[in-house]
Amino acid sequence: MNPTSQTQNQPPQAGAQRPQPMQHNRRFITPPANISATQNEYLVEIEMPGVTKDGLEIMVEGNELTIIGRRKLDEPQGELVYRESPLADYRRVFELGPDVDTSKISAQMEQGVLKLHLPKSEKAKPRKIEVQVA
Repeated sequence: MNPTSQTQNQPPQAGAQRPQPMQHNRRFITPPANISATQNEYLVEIEMPGVTKDGLEIMVEGNELTIIGRRKLDEPQGELVYRESPLADYRRVFELGPDVDTSKISAQMEQGVLKLHLPKSEKAKPRKIEVQVA
């Protein structure tokens, strides 16, 4: 995974087919993300307050990882006087490098923070080569 080569909320290229989320009149905002790497995996943490497990959609297509989080915002009983929280869902797209084993990606959601574990493929992991005496 190359954290600096990511696409965010960009429209698909001409002719490209991307999965379309639930159709509604709300827009998407880009949630903040932190990415760390160990010898065995990448950990992507994405802050999406108001999103539950049921509101998440995580897809891998080709080398793109797409995360969509839908929030359920309760409308106030009375007249809304002031709002800072946008009526928007979350969307983030990352370009994955060839070192990510996409078949083993796992996800956990806790208190509005999505944690994605992206294991590195065995070919990408460092290994020690044993030298034999001839």
